Amino acid sequence: MSAPPADEELHLRVDDDPAALPREAWNALLAASAQPTPFMRLEYLQALHGSGSAVAQTGWQPQFLSLWRGRQQERAELLAACPAYLKAHSYGEYVFDWAWADAYRRHGLDYYPKLLVAVPFTPVPGSRLLARDAASRALLMQGLQTLAQRLDLSSAHLLFGDAADFAAAQAQGWMQREGVQFHWHNREPQPYADFADFLASLQREKRKKIQQEQRRVREAGIIYEVLQGAQITAADWDFFHHCYQLTYRAHHSTPYLRREFFAAMQSEMARHWLLFIAKRVVGGVAQRVAASLIALDPHTRRAYGRYWGALEPIPCLHFDACYYQPLAWCIAQGYRAFEGGAQGEHKMARGLLPVGTGSSHWLAHPDFSQAVNDFLAREGQAMRGYMDELSEHQPFKQGA
Repeated sequence: MSAPPADEELHLRVDDDPAALPREAWNALLAASAQPTPFMRLEYLQALHGSGSAVAQTGWQPQFLSLWRGRQQERAELLAACPAYLKAHSYGEYVFDWAWADAYRRHGLDYYPKLLVAVPFTPVPGSRLLARDAASRALLMQGLQTLAQRLDLSSAHLLFGDAADFAAAQAQGWMQREGVQFHWHNREPQPYADFADFLASLQREKRKKIQQEQRRVREAGIIYEVLQGAQITAADWDFFHHCYQLTYRAHHSTPYLRREFFAAMQSEMARHWLLFIAKRVVGGVAQRVAASLIALDPHTRRAYGRYWGALEPIPCLHFDACYYQPLAWCIAQGYRAFEGGAQGEHKMARGLLPVGTGSSHWLAHPDFSQAVNDFLAREGQAMRGYMDELSEHQPFKQGA
């Protein structure tokens, strides 16, 4: 059997700017993946970079890896790709390895930079290794480890991937880590008729608590303006971003996302956003006081709680704007799921149930790798026990 022509050979490429990659081909791989999300669309990743939110200066140096067939640019075929970054810290990841970094430091070793496959600031599970087939995914995975070794990095990590991603990582000898998030799922086979129907499915004390919280919000004079897609104007985005900044300021922190990122979302991905603007009515005049931003995937009918902020503290407004109003919207629009973001056991009382998440890790140093492997085995056992414990505290009525 003769060898393939030189221009048909497979090769890996590393790009330090996601704008160098073809959007249509990337998004086609995403659409064909097992668990696509809007956050893996190339325009989303390009906006993070182009806005200065995820760049080398903020500790996120792109090293996007892609697998191609053919070397002539106009004829080359994209077979696999993933968003990868050289990370100078562990902020914005939501899979915590600070203790590992500290152990390296105490032994006089550098943990940073490390190689990270993830969507910056976005702990949403979904496909990360976009690939035409399993063989292409395996080559991409091998390329990641080769890149980490060639750059003499301490480690490489893949966060919030799908089952195919983790299978490819395990085949390469990477370690698996378990986590948990809390997601709401619409009832099957008979979806909830409305938010009241959903509340009726909850245990009495849970239902009463939500009703009390919503009543406090109404008594504060709060009403909502709900804007979707192109209905969200630049002025609306300005107000939301101001609220978003205030949330970080209240925690003495710096916002990850710049206003330019949201401008790109308005122009490039408007259909994927839903904005709840809370207004307080005083003397017949409604003034904006808070905003909650929700991401949408109209194709899979999933919604994602993302960001929120308020001009002033109003009791129970956060829960209403970030959970109850979005859930009511999802039910009315026939959405299948609402993901509430990272952490938050308190979300269970509001009808969001525990869902397992995962990540994969490779450490170059053999002794540290063994120590982390032992730790992950213990942590995984504890996590499974925690999930079992959570399952015993269902918020729903029996048979609901």
